[in-house]
Amino acid sequence: MPIYEFTCKSCGKRFEELVRASESDGIACCHCDSHDVERIISSFSFKSDSGNTPASAGADSCGSCSKSSCSSCG
Repeated sequence: MPIYEFTCKSCGKRFEELVRASESDGIACCHCDSHDVERIISSFSFKSDSGNTPASAGADSCGSCSKSSCSSCG
C-alpha cells in the first residue's frame, strides 16, 4: 500500500495516509475530521551518480540533507 500526502481544504493541514487504491475516497483529515481533502504530489530527492551531492526535484530542504522535513529543516 502506498503512502500519500493530503492537504485538508477545511483547515489547511498536510498529512500522510497509508491508502489502498480502493479506499482513496474515504480519507478524512486527522486534524479536523473533514473529508474535504486533496491528494498532493509529493516532492522527492535523489542522489546524483556524479557524487555525494543530493539533487532535489522540488524539495524544500535545509541544504544539509535531502529531506523536506528533518530537524534542521524545521
